[in-house]
Amino acid sequence: MSYAENLWLFFTLLFGIIIVPGMDMVFVLANSLTGGRASGLSATAGIMAGGVLHTLYAALGVSVVLHLVPQLFNVLLVAGALYIAWIGFSLLRSAITISGIEKAVRLSRWASFRQGALTSLMNPKAYLFMLAVYPQFLKPQFGPIWSQAAVMALMIALTQLAVYGGLALAAGRGRDLLVGSPGATVAIGRAAGVVLVIVAVLTVWQGWAGAR
Repeated sequence: MSYAENLWLFFTLLFGIIIVPGMDMVFVLANSLTGGRASGLSATAGIMAGGVLHTLYAALGVSVVLHLVPQLFNVLLVAGALYIAWIGFSLLRSAITISGIEKAVRLSRWASFRQGALTSLMNPKAYLFMLAVYPQFLKPQFGPIWSQAAVMALMIALTQLAVYGGLALAAGRGRDLLVGSPGATVAIGRAAGVVLVIVAVLTVWQGWAGAR
């Protein structure tokens, strides 16, 4: 697998996760409905900042494993792939619906940013997910781990900006889509589940093939 193919696979997984309706999406919409587009975009920026920090610690973890115990890397690869596949199967069995998105307490733009960052950083599932994802895509043969992590951090931030920022700019329509179209949210969740399972299988296969 080439570096470009590796990044496309990462983007497929990334987009599949971000597009699933969840707390980040609801948080951005609630702030947008209360404080307007600027507040929603500030919340989006906070979530993006949290994502960058998640990238830093995940890249550090992978670097430490490769440097100190390289034999454990394939174990980490398989464990991460199994975790991603488990999330995918969970999404396939789930029926994600959003019952309602109420306006939040009106916050300043800085407060929206800060709360978005804290919400991202205090989510324990995000840490576990990042540690599962990054061993699948940070490969020593593609160059320094930190440069690869920087590219992936930029991809995460831009994808979050496109999805959450787009919702912030169209908050009313976004709420109507999530609340008024439960079938659409269920379909999105299950489609993302299929994507996660496929990516998990591909990454572990490529990882073991490359280790031979």
